[in-house]
Amino acid sequence: MSAVIDNSPEILNRIEQIETICGRDVGHGIQPLVQAAKGGLLGAARSIAEHPSPHVAIITGFFIPHGTPPAAENDGPIGCAHLAAGLQRVGVPVRLVTDPLCLNAVQTAARAAGIPANLPYDVVPVDAASAEDPSVSSIVKLWQSSEPPVSHVIAIERAGPSSDGTVRNINGDDITAHTAPLHLLFTLNDIISIGIGDLGNELGMATLSHELIAKTIKHGERIACDIPCDYPIMCGVSNWGAIGLLIALALLRYDWKSKLTEGLTLDIDKHILTTLVNEEAAIDGDTGLPGFTIETFPWEFHGNVLTELLAAAGLSESV
Repeated sequence: MSAVIDNSPEILNRIEQIETICGRDVGHGIQPLVQAAKGGLLGAARSIAEHPSPHVAIITGFFIPHGTPPAAENDGPIGCAHLAAGLQRVGVPVRLVTDPLCLNAVQTAARAAGIPANLPYDVVPVDAASAEDPSVSSIVKLWQSSEPPVSHVIAIERAGPSSDGTVRNINGDDITAHTAPLHLLFTLNDIISIGIGDLGNELGMATLSHELIAKTIKHGERIACDIPCDYPIMCGVSNWGAIGLLIALALLRYDWKSKLTEGLTLDIDKHILTTLVNEEAAIDGDTGLPGFTIETFPWEFHGNVLTELLAAAGLSESV
């Protein structure tokens, strides 16, 4: 029996509102990019909602080598944890993909979100050289031979190579040596790709064009990622995009709605960040410091955004 998708004008309007909230600028001047990516959230959610047997691999982890201490940033793992937990609750197979430098942050966030320890992780070493590297090719074979095979790959705040092959951070600094080539798993044939980013240097953002990122974002010419995707989601903070995708999917699939969103509460969201801080697993990507902030903003700011997203969907914390 095929899934019943709610494509009513009310639902489509709610998803558009969610996309607008997720695309709120936090100081980087991303509005031209948000406009260019418009419709990406609906397209991404539909591609999962309408798939007969979705199997989702989620890529995340952005290592900050100049942090104090050096660690993965907390934007990405938190959204990944919410999304993975929701998909698992409705029986969609999920795998998490990262590198050794970010693995602890991703695992810690997932555990704090209530995800069982037996969730599969695919870890690619930082020095993997190409798609022929055994660490990469073995994962590709596993994805293809799984039942069902991996249908979607979602990158959340994952830095990708620019036009010259160099991976750069917000300041244009070369972080290639601290970034495994997970883009090799993001560009596989026959797998639908979704890219969630907040600046333009993340996997999937090349769909928005190098020229647009170059003229919109500081250092955009140097940092723009050269890897496109099927559905880009540009947002003020990447965690918001992952949560927005989960909510949009819940609106399209009424049969999944309650289970998909039952973990989207202020208490759980705060618990994930608190656990990352208390276990020293992740830091603020902008300040480079540990603490209860994401992209310099205190958790309460992000909690308010979560509340707005739920309200736009006609949901509440008790769903």
